[in-house]
Amino acid sequence: MKVHEFISQLDEAKIVAAIAETTKKTSGEIRVYISHRSHANVLAFAQRRFHQLGMAKTRQHDAVLLYLAPRTHQFAIVGDSGVHEKCGDAFWREVSAKLSAALRQGDFTAALVQIVRQVGELLAAHFPPEPGVGHELPDAIIH
Repeated sequence: MKVHEFISQLDEAKIVAAIAETTKKTSGEIRVYISHRSHANVLAFAQRRFHQLGMAKTRQHDAVLLYLAPRTHQFAIVGDSGVHEKCGDAFWREVSAKLSAALRQGDFTAALVQIVRQVGELLAAHFPPEPGVGHELPDAIIH
């Protein structure tokens, strides 16, 4: 799928609102990145972008990146070390399976909102909000 077609089908305001709503309940960070490139190894590119966006620098290592590559119909979900310690591989497999199934249904906004909320629940359970401390990263979708 062409990237501009994918982006045109998104209701970015709904996704950003879901991120903002979810991250009020946690110190954790969630970001969505839509790549314009084709990738043979989407996970490697997602991990690199995670670091380039400064997501590995959060105080509690509690950031998650949802990385989508519409041109190759692939995605990756990258969680920082603190998140991975709390959830383990089973959680990532479950979230990936749900996102994959939801994206296949074609309602990309609903798919992303669903996954943002699921990841947010995990973050809220393990990384409660810190009083007087705001979020370190913006909620906007990057593309």
